[in-house]
Amino acid sequence: MKQVLIVDDTVENLQILMEALKGDYAVVTAKTGEKALELAVNKPQPDIILLDIMMPGMNGYEVCEKLKDDIRTRDIPIIFITVLMEEADEAKGLALGAVDYIVKPFCPALVKARVKNQLDLKEHNDNLERLVKERTKELALVKKVTIECLATLAEWRDPETGGHIARTQNYVKVLAEYAVQRDCFAAKLNEELIEILYLSAPLHDIGKIGVADAILLKPGRLTDEEFFEMKKHSQYGCDALAVAEKNLGGNSFLHHAREIALNHHEKWDGSGYPRGISGENIPLSARIMAIADVYDALISKRVYKAPFPHSKAVRIISEGRGSHFDPRLVDIFLEIEEEFRQIALKFADFDEERETLRQ
Repeated sequence: MKQVLIVDDTVENLQILMEALKGDYAVVTAKTGEKALELAVNKPQPDIILLDIMMPGMNGYEVCEKLKDDIRTRDIPIIFITVLMEEADEAKGLALGAVDYIVKPFCPALVKARVKNQLDLKEHNDNLERLVKERTKELALVKKVTIECLATLAEWRDPETGGHIARTQNYVKVLAEYAVQRDCFAAKLNEELIEILYLSAPLHDIGKIGVADAILLKPGRLTDEEFFEMKKHSQYGCDALAVAEKNLGGNSFLHHAREIALNHHEKWDGSGYPRGISGENIPLSARIMAIADVYDALISKRVYKAPFPHSKAVRIISEGRGSHFDPRLVDIFLEIEEEFRQIALKFADFDEERETLRQ
């Protein structure tokens, strides 16, 4: 049974309202605003509050304002009880968050109807909010699974980098989380975007699906012609993600995935590929990914190289400050390099990599 809290300093009014609602609802009463605030947070909480405006001490407007300021009670519907009929009074109450008015003297049938209508509306809104949350959660899961499937497909083309995806997306997240604390990046990053970058990072090399096995899996150094073909993976990935982005709309999470795929091999001084853009013309997402990707390539074992020690990887990235990498991001990386090392240890593919990272 739903609970109604009636707040009125007049006993006769309480009795009339209790008589009108008894049998259909559990009724709790309070004669002061202070008592009403206490009862509103007690368990079980009221499902609706009938609140007199004119009371000694704390009036109904003040009680309503406090209820709406409290996260525990702000969603409880409030119906004002009043003899006031001025439009200004009604507007003030509605502006504070009240949903309706009941005017004295009371009509019991009208009281019951107004209470029922507001409770039905609250139940409908609660159900709608629950459905929206469930749908949002479902869409987030679909997004995550889709990215994982695509990234795993690319990973199968290069089986020696099984932990690369997990490592790079965690590098990206931690670097972005520290970057957002800096004034130079605060306006460009937020919690939601950082989560999108974390989810999108695994797609940075999705374009390698379009690279021939003879080049992608070659155990030795690539020739100039082979490297030229390898570099095309950035554009392949961008083109593939652009098709999906067009169908989902320009504001989809794939916008950032496409930016990363296309630009993560660009360099701060303009000497990268595929477009040779420089500085802040390179999207921030790709500048973050560049550090994550290079660090991981350095500390990882490959058929053509042994893993580098963490200290050597840090030194190489430091030396690339202002040429290969955004200098401000390198400064942040140098402050948190130990967090990179711990991520690398956690998701290492080979014992050799772990041993080298611990040196």
